[in-house]
Amino acid sequence: MLTPSIFGESLLDDLFGFPELRDLDRAERKLYGHHADRMMRTDVREHEDHYEVDIDLPGFAKDEITVDLNDGTLTVSASKGLDKNEEKKGKLIRQERYAGAMQRSFYVGEDVTEEDVKASFKHGVLTLILPKKEEKKIPEKKTILIEG
Repeated sequence: MLTPSIFGESLLDDLFGFPELRDLDRAERKLYGHHADRMMRTDVREHEDHYEVDIDLPGFAKDEITVDLNDGTLTVSASKGLDKNEEKKGKLIRQERYAGAMQRSFYVGEDVTEEDVKASFKHGVLTLILPKKEEKKIPEKKTILIEG
């Protein structure tokens, strides 16, 4: 008979499963804590005139997501509550789906305004389009040569 390992997988799983996937999951948990699976996974692409930010928010509805811009910091928040009609659906004996709130912030620069940011949500992915703004140039220091 095969006995479970300390992580709850069976020896059969270790021999014929995908241990590298479990190792990756364990590494993520070490980096991000017990809530690694709830982190907003983000891709940022640079284009000639803008940045495209894709944030995975599976299981969330559009009205559960907010995007705020304050002092050059763009904050994406998502919050999902438990279903209010629990008794109609039966007693919940195990819950694996996420219920709670999360947020992530990005510094985008003081020159970006709310009107500059375009947001769309489709198939569990929030896409933000942020324009590239030219950086304000710091005036060059001009030194006068002293003769003599």
